[in-house]
Amino acid sequence: MTASTTRPLAAKTNSVGRPIGVRERSAQATRDAILRAAIKVFAKHGFSGGSVEKISKAAKSVDRMIYYYFGNKEGLFVAVIDEIYRRFDEAEAGLELDTGDPVGALRTMIRFVVRYYREHPEFVSLLNSENLHRGRHVGRSMRARPHASPAIGTTERVLRSGIDAGVFRADVSARDLYLLIAAAGYFHQSNRFTLSAFLGEDLEAPAALAHWEAFVTDMVLRGIAVAPRTLARSKGNTHG
Repeated sequence: MTASTTRPLAAKTNSVGRPIGVRERSAQATRDAILRAAIKVFAKHGFSGGSVEKISKAAKSVDRMIYYYFGNKEGLFVAVIDEIYRRFDEAEAGLELDTGDPVGALRTMIRFVVRYYREHPEFVSLLNSENLHRGRHVGRSMRARPHASPAIGTTERVLRSGIDAGVFRADVSARDLYLLIAAAGYFHQSNRFTLSAFLGEDLEAPAALAHWEAFVTDMVLRGIAVAPRTLARSKGNTHG
């Protein structure tokens, strides 16, 4: 856009297409502030320790606003789960995957997952907290449901392209492949402090992180390859 073609921004509209007024914008800003604060507080203190008082204070709001917009603390936590999955889905949707190069596409997917966990520790912390509660809230999240998340569908497309090209095994499911990648990235991030103490090395050191990412990529590719040696020599066999 150049200065000579500058046009006024279109007015924001609500769910029924009506322009959003000052009051609605203020309400949305309050709700968003509470949600951002809740993500930080729940990530730090867990569901049990993340009180309504702490969240409203962090949001520079008042307790009654949380009850007004989210019903109760559990309703707010469900909204938090929805939001962190929305952010993940949005980031994943931005991936540029060339299914004409299935090996390269899978490398890109693995790199994304491993790095996303590392760069968004709040995601891991919140999922840890929910697992402590045996998934009591995640079942109410629309984003967390299999049919709502594009993750498996993306994995399926990449896997299928590799099977069709004759480089990936046909007996591997997209579900299992995704779980393998997610497990490697999640476990390393979730347990980095205890593992660093147990192993006597800093697993958060840049060199250690680069090594783990390269190792996971290599192991996943070897695991689904029709002919590992051939695949290892194929295009895109670089770490990074």
